[in-house]
Amino acid sequence: MAIIDHIAQVPWPVLAVLALLVLVAGAHQALLLLLHSIAPKPRPVVPSEKTYITSSPGSDVPKKAALSCWFDRWHAERHASEQKTRLTDPRLADVIPDTGSIEPAEVRVTVVIPAYNEEDRVLPTLEEAVAYLDENFGRPSTPSPSLSKPRSVSANKKRGLNPVTPRRHVQHAPSEALNGYEILVVDDGSKDRTVDVCLEFSRQRGLHDILRVVKLEKNRGKGGAVTHGMRHARGEYVLFADADGASKFSDMGRLIEGCEEVVDGSHRGVAIGSRAHLVGSEAVVKRSFLRNFLMRSFHLVLMILTPPATSRLRDTQCGFKLFTRAALPHIVPYMHAEGWIFDIEMLLLAESAPPSPVLNAEGAVIGASPGIRVAEVPIDWHEVPGSKMSLISDSIRMAIGLAVLRASWMMGVYRRRLT
Repeated sequence: MAIIDHIAQVPWPVLAVLALLVLVAGAHQALLLLLHSIAPKPRPVVPSEKTYITSSPGSDVPKKAALSCWFDRWHAERHASEQKTRLTDPRLADVIPDTGSIEPAEVRVTVVIPAYNEEDRVLPTLEEAVAYLDENFGRPSTPSPSLSKPRSVSANKKRGLNPVTPRRHVQHAPSEALNGYEILVVDDGSKDRTVDVCLEFSRQRGLHDILRVVKLEKNRGKGGAVTHGMRHARGEYVLFADADGASKFSDMGRLIEGCEEVVDGSHRGVAIGSRAHLVGSEAVVKRSFLRNFLMRSFHLVLMILTPPATSRLRDTQCGFKLFTRAALPHIVPYMHAEGWIFDIEMLLLAESAPPSPVLNAEGAVIGASPGIRVAEVPIDWHEVPGSKMSLISDSIRMAIGLAVLRASWMMGVYRRRLT
């Protein structure tokens, strides 16, 4: 009774404020519990998914080998760093800086192609990719065309072989002597002949150990397939491209050039292909009213829910994005989304990446630049029949997924930590 009498003496405005605080705290905890239960959690990688198959010279029997994996080494080093910090100074356990260490590239370019039941569409994409990459980067066992064939500055610039000189001095800039490419086709649990089609193409074109097929035991979604491929990339530049061939590989040079324009002092940069310039064109106007309405509605949701740099991008969903090798450790290890929304998580992680030093021409540190900048590059694009996306249901899932993703990062359900 004494407690009740004491409460009764408290002015009602104070009681109202206290009640509101209790309600807000309760709602906050309830939202945290909800997010922990529904936020995507990537499934662990099984041993067979750390291998690849490729064609063998003079044999119809595919060769199987272990994938190179910068991510495993990064993860082990990061884990050891966190453990050491906890033992030496537990007060710093929650402020461990993000580490951007990654081993040197082995080839100039890695192309990651996620594929799910793509036996009818992947072959033209591979043909176009190999023709472009052979001409502009050469195969690992042969001299790079960029080094053996003198071209004009404008021609090289167009092809992305000798991109414009970065505006600032950078560390870890790619070696001009590095040549060659690899293609990682990540088969996302296909039920058709996607794997066989890729291996037969590799045999016919002599792409032994250049075209590597990674088979996932169970379907993970496009985002999971792309992330898995990027964990094993050996290239200085890493491009992921859709298997349908809607984007043209001839635009890859534009992406490299755009990426070099925005790289920071650690040579971190991202370039994304954009279809925004096609709005109003015949390719977009002929699409259904519902498709265009959903596209604009999703872009509005994106502008509301994402931070400034990402919300300013006009096309986040185009399946043609390029990353410098130095950017990978700040993005790939922290990916959670494995469905259609994964592109946006990549861009959010780029925007929120830890600062990088800004260097002058002599290499001295003169400041720091937060985040990884993203160049939005107009590319050619055409719609290809056979999309796996369900227009209405997947659009709704993407909107919900974006809200869950943004809330999870804002409320600490997702963090840039291993544990």
